[in-house]
Amino acid sequence: MPDSTIKYMIKMKLSIEGIVEKADIIGAIFGQTEGLFGAELNLNELQKNWKIGRIEINMQAKNDMVTGEIIIPSSTDIVTTALIAAMVESVEKVGPCDAKIQLLEIQDIREAKRKQIAERAKEILKDWYVRSSSEGEKIQNEIYEVLRPVKVLEYGQDKLPAGPGAEKSDDIILVEGRADVINLQRAGYDNTIALNGVKVPATIIQLKGKKKMIAFLDGDRGGDLIQKELEQMLGKMPIYRAPQGREVEELTPEEIRSILEKQPVMEKPQHVEVHIDEQLLSKVKELYPTLKDTLESVIMDKGFNQIARLPVSELVQNLEKLKEGKHIILDGIATQRLINAAKDAGYETIIAFKVPENISIPENISIYTFSQLDLS
Repeated sequence: MPDSTIKYMIKMKLSIEGIVEKADIIGAIFGQTEGLFGAELNLNELQKNWKIGRIEINMQAKNDMVTGEIIIPSSTDIVTTALIAAMVESVEKVGPCDAKIQLLEIQDIREAKRKQIAERAKEILKDWYVRSSSEGEKIQNEIYEVLRPVKVLEYGQDKLPAGPGAEKSDDIILVEGRADVINLQRAGYDNTIALNGVKVPATIIQLKGKKKMIAFLDGDRGGDLIQKELEQMLGKMPIYRAPQGREVEELTPEEIRSILEKQPVMEKPQHVEVHIDEQLLSKVKELYPTLKDTLESVIMDKGFNQIARLPVSELVQNLEKLKEGKHIILDGIATQRLINAAKDAGYETIIAFKVPENISIPENISIYTFSQLDLS
């Protein structure tokens, strides 16, 4: 019988007082139910007509007894299925041995299948809903980006087009024109100032050393010229470029964020010149072997005396309590949060295992890595 035609599964408990074989049990079931309700209900005829399937016997013999389970698949209606179960229950002998067969359950296979289908339908609906919601949210965000109001202010003596965040921010993104200022705001960047031409305005030159500046230029010949002018007037600086042949004002917010999160196109210097007090350097070299791989930090005062040693995780919250400290040496990362806290507490130097790129460093703090001091 094909599994797809089964409607019910009859499960029965079997107990026989004596040792018999499976063939004996099958023979007893077919023989003792034959003719009870006419030829149409003979188990042989039912099997020939695919009304019931192969009768399965699961049995165990122990202590001169056989126990087990009888399973009969049925594709007929529930009334006939119940009648078949009652017929099999009427079997009282298997060979010479007394037997007892008792119905355990009639399992509705279609109900189990319905539950399986329902669970699968839930999964399909959930997947569809997640995909649909994600697409809807993406479209909604894109619409919001377009509708988000933008402001273009005038900055400095040259009245350069600028985003509303340019005045307060310590980090500035230099772009070529007003349209670039607007487009970067749509991508979430409002700390922009437009150069308004190839020549670097006096307003921008006056910001050198006061604000950290990067540039985001078009991917054309004009961008090349402006890049050279910036490097000539402001020195080496991080410069990002739109893809070849494209302009910043035509990029999508996603493209802008992707470009600004990558490394700038400027070449990094092969050697970093380090200016550090010889007495402090001597103290750090002496301290380094005991600090390496400990995830700890050391605070020194103005006279390079150690005043505290504590885990890096507790460093920021304790800087305010250690205002006599001036120098921080840590087996960890000089995060922006740490740098800002050190600035507020009046510290002068931070020496760390690593300094993230594109970090904003105040003028009154010197920051080095152990590798720059040839310690790692």
